[in-house]
Amino acid sequence: MRLAIIIPAYNEEESIERTVKVLDKTIKTYTKKNLISEDSYILVVNDGSTDRTWEEILEVKKEITSLKAVKFTKNFGNQNAIIAGYKTVEKIGCDCAVTIDADLQQDETKIEDFIKYYKQGYEIICGTRRRYEHKYGLKSITSFLFYKIINFLGVNLKPRHSEYRAIGKKALSIINEYKERNIFVRGMIYDLGLKTKYIEYDIKKRAYGKSKFNLFSLAKMAINAIVSFSTRPLRFVFIIGAFISLASIILAILMLISFIFETKILSPSISAFEIWETFATGMEILCIGIIGEYIGQILIETKERPRYIIEEEIS
Repeated sequence: MRLAIIIPAYNEEESIERTVKVLDKTIKTYTKKNLISEDSYILVVNDGSTDRTWEEILEVKKEITSLKAVKFTKNFGNQNAIIAGYKTVEKIGCDCAVTIDADLQQDETKIEDFIKYYKQGYEIICGTRRRYEHKYGLKSITSFLFYKIINFLGVNLKPRHSEYRAIGKKALSIINEYKERNIFVRGMIYDLGLKTKYIEYDIKKRAYGKSKFNLFSLAKMAINAIVSFSTRPLRFVFIIGAFISLASIILAILMLISFIFETKILSPSISAFEIWETFATGMEILCIGIIGEYIGQILIETKERPRYIIEEEIS
């Protein structure tokens, strides 16, 4: 089988050379074991890096001739870089494509397990981070909440699965048929319904630099994931609107009765009404925001602009 390893990279000048060399060594090891063919390769997708990442790629290419690379004109985001990788390796040709982060925090030795399960008939093999009970950082908490929310909204995502996975030729072909611009690759993968295997792996300490994912970029990805794969928030908006309308009518009736019969049903009525009005206004703004997010997604899709623009390729 011909293996392709895809590395999305953004401002990874400190680590990209080491990462490519480690993965090239991994490919050569598996070739000697007759697990993969000699024409297996690595593809780096340079996602509009503003540092020397591209220059480093060109330098390491002199040593590793099987290295291939794509350069974006600007930063189009990690998800678009992965999709560009999938499209490129399908064009070049491969039986199985593995995506792995440029910082190499994911355990690259698990690729051997990916290959093994692919040969057993699994079309998708997903790496899931091993659970560490003692880690309660902000990212861990927000990640936990994200998976809880998106599963509640009807999108069945496996917790702690990132973009470390292997997909076969069939899955690759189907993924490349998806045309939407607002991409959440993990959601697409689960949407395929193909035979899937999950493998746990340990996170390694990052050797160089810092992660390019901050809370803002993760929040943006989370919103894209929710609005791309679930319409339940719109149903919640309808239910909340109906509840607020009904409660407002009841309040109005009670206030009218109180005024006509000079009773104190809503004592202190003014204070209660003001509290409710504040709550209702806040909920209205929230609901408008949710609807606006969906309308924004529709606007982006109808424009049909390219997901990414390639400036240069090396093969």
